[in-house]
Amino acid sequence: MPIYEYRCEACDEVSTVFVRSARSEVRPTCEHCGSKRMKRLMSRLSRVKNDQQVMDDLGMPDPGGSIEDPRQIGRWVEKRFEDYGMDVPSETREMIDAARDGELPDPVSDL
Repeated sequence: MPIYEYRCEACDEVSTVFVRSARSEVRPTCEHCGSKRMKRLMSRLSRVKNDQQVMDDLGMPDPGGSIEDPRQIGRWVEKRFEDYGMDVPSETREMIDAARDGELPDPVSDL
């Protein structure tokens, strides 16, 4: 069940079209302006990462921990802020530091 992307030649917006079969004829309509003048785009591919690739991206978990360790979330959050060139807000920094010390928020510690 493919998903195709089209750029509208009238308004230049991108629309996504879900198709039940790759063999189906697709007649896309712009979801923004209703035009039928659409040009199919080359969609980006995604790939599945193995555990090592995830750890390379997010940082190694604490010794004895695992990738499912809630404390790993802090590393992920820090990485996302870094990727966007933003400083981590002080309140968020406090929560991350507390989690690293084993003080998890109630919803997380109840898992």
